[in-house]
Amino acid sequence: MARIAGVNIPTNKRVLIALTYIHGIGRTKAQEICGKVGLTSERRVNTLSDDEVLRIRELIDREYQVEGDLRRMISMNIKRLMDLGCYRGLRHRKGLPVRGQRTHTNARTRKGPAVAIAGKKKVTK
Repeated sequence: MARIAGVNIPTNKRVLIALTYIHGIGRTKAQEICGKVGLTSERRVNTLSDDEVLRIRELIDREYQVEGDLRRMISMNIKRLMDLGCYRGLRHRKGLPVRGQRTHTNARTRKGPAVAIAGKKKVTK
């Protein structure tokens, strides 16, 4: 099992797909990496030599921000917005959608499960 950027990537998958298991690398960046290292997209991880894995690892360390560094940078950006008190920061603080989505209905991912509001009790005579 190859270990790149602190992540064990699956050995039986194609290199292009296996690289996407690293946080911060999607399909496009995985294609760029394969191109720079000189790998075809059909190659599987278990067919890679130690030298090729080392070249991939060094390229990612040198040119891309991934995993812990990327997560830290994102959380610092969100914290900066919240400290500024700007609109986006307030939305993050309240746990509401940040990018202009509606909240009257939907938005359950950000707001959490719906909480029922008790209605007015009926008066019995």
